Amino acid sequence: MNLIFYKYQGTGNDFVIVDNRLKTFPKKNTAIISHLCDRHFGIGADGLILLEDDEETDFKMVYFNADGNESTMCGNGGRCIVAFAKQLELIGNKTTFMAVDGLHSAAIKEDQVSLQMKDVDAIEISENYTFLDTGSPHHVQIVNNLDDFLVVIAGRKLRNAYGNEGSNINFVEKIDENYFDLRTYERGVEDETLACGTGATAAAIAMHKTKQTLGNKIGIKVVGGELEVSFDESKGKYTNVFLKGPATFVFKGEIPI
Repeated sequence: MNLIFYKYQGTGNDFVIVDNRLKTFPKKNTAIISHLCDRHFGIGADGLILLEDDEETDFKMVYFNADGNESTMCGNGGRCIVAFAKQLELIGNKTTFMAVDGLHSAAIKEDQVSLQMKDVDAIEISENYTFLDTGSPHHVQIVNNLDDFLVVIAGRKLRNAYGNEGSNINFVEKIDENYFDLRTYERGVEDETLACGTGATAAAIAMHKTKQTLGNKIGIKVVGGELEVSFDESKGKYTNVFLKGPATFVFKGEIPI
């Protein structure tokens, strides 16, 4: 069987995306998925995404980590699948779609996709870090000299402290009042990625919750580019959370599986 796939990236967070409306993709086969994501022997990606039909919305997003396992929400992947749906002419400039964490809405203008994320109200603040779920679990920790920080070593250690399922680990450095630098170690990839959308969302909310910023529109500098997170906050609950940034088509290909 030959698989037609599309490669997309959002601030360097890259994905293999497949139109699976005919339900022909072997999504229970973790070995095939991990092979497709392998950067040496496959296509190479941080994750694989299936676009499927949904009865109530424009489409359904099914996300797999690079290790082949179906996973929780991916923010940059969500933005990329919106761009893919627009390329397929399934949607116009606005859409709603279903993902593992529920309903999402999004708008697209040129290469910029603004994606509504889940509301957040359960935030755990500890002495050295903040923990919250923005569709995926995230540990957020402020560090100094982020450019020189050993993200993979520290991230792997902290990821494993959260048990078998683990957590994504984010290291943040404040640049100015409403602008932060971010590097993320992603579970499932088990490495640092060039960007993480749910991580950027978690970092922005964590910085607001811990009063590192009073703004509700936060710029996040990731290794692969720039993201923006905006939200409303009332009585500790964060609503109207949006993740905005570029989502770019890279190439289309065909590979035997």
